[in-house]
Amino acid sequence: MRPRRALTLRGTGALLAGLGCLVAANLVAAPVLIHVGILLLALTCFSVLSVRLPRRSGTVARQISTDLLTVSETSRVAVRLDLRSLRTPRGLWRDVLPDAVSGDASGEFPPPDGRLSYPITGVRRGVWQIGPLVLRTVDPFGLAQREQAFGDTRTVTVVPEVFALMPLSVRVGAAGGTAHTSSSRLGQGADNLSPRRYVPGDSMRRIHWRASAHRGQLMVRQEEEESSPDALVVLDRSADRWRTPDGEADPAFETAVSLCASAAVHLMHEGYGVDVIDSAGTLLGTLRGHEDDRETMLVALASVAPRGTSRDLAALVAGNPPGPLVYVTGALDEAAAERLRPSGAAVPLLFATGPGEGVTATVEPHGWHLARLGDDVAEAWERALPERGGAPDAAR
Repeated sequence: MRPRRALTLRGTGALLAGLGCLVAANLVAAPVLIHVGILLLALTCFSVLSVRLPRRSGTVARQISTDLLTVSETSRVAVRLDLRSLRTPRGLWRDVLPDAVSGDASGEFPPPDGRLSYPITGVRRGVWQIGPLVLRTVDPFGLAQREQAFGDTRTVTVVPEVFALMPLSVRVGAAGGTAHTSSSRLGQGADNLSPRRYVPGDSMRRIHWRASAHRGQLMVRQEEEESSPDALVVLDRSADRWRTPDGEADPAFETAVSLCASAAVHLMHEGYGVDVIDSAGTLLGTLRGHEDDRETMLVALASVAPRGTSRDLAALVAGNPPGPLVYVTGALDEAAAERLRPSGAAVPLLFATGPGEGVTATVEPHGWHLARLGDDVAEAWERALPERGGAPDAAR
């Protein structure tokens, strides 16, 4: 943040005019110009002292209406400035915002309603700093100005946008899409459990009275362990898959991160336990139906960037074939596509922002449902769904 000059444009003009009057007075022998010049210089000095001498200090507290700010989401920041000064100055305030956050963070001070607040909108994911709060005051003549920063900065986390996706029509596992669903609700009157014949030693609390009456002999509830495979979402962020412009975000990578978050949240809502990892095997999030899991994953995805190299997908799966497998990558050529094997996943979905020629024909025999990932995350997901015939559609 560059500090403003001590003099305003008007003050600079008054200073130059005063000096010019003194010079002109000597040239044209006009004493009146000396008085005008001295008056302008004295007025300028007085204005500078009137805004610079008062001692001011204060603390700033900010409260954001949402804990996490999503890209394109609008939130509101409430600012409390406890200013210690002999008198309340009048001027303009502004909160310093990063380029990744947009908003009109400025206004008159003191505010008419006594509150400082402004809306902000997430533009680019990441962890950013808001602040400090800057108070600008000007003397009554508008000749001198002072800018003073108050308080510390406040961190705001901008997380990727999560889109609503179409449900998977293919149900994986015996539980029909409910991860690790167990039906061992014994002694609770669960009639949907499979009964078996009573044998000596069974607890009387496990007797299934309705089935016993129907079959004419004692039946007990049989403990069933129904489970379906967990889902796995892999974000390929190896450096050779993405452009890495200096100081700028790669739009394709930003879309990929958004799809990664959207797919993980969507599969969690469908009942799957979801693990989110990157192509090096680093765990980015684990979703087991809790809202805290979702926020933890989004915070982790807020700061990911292309780096390193990718490991073999079979090593990432580690011998435990998932149900749905979502693999999100960038530029994908035929050689790299040949090395991608779904490792027994029930529903393997492959998304690439730049699939090369021949990639579709390469991944189809391995069972992948491929879709090109463009700007529309929901549309790419819909094209990749097995019932839509994702692989033939990917060449568009």
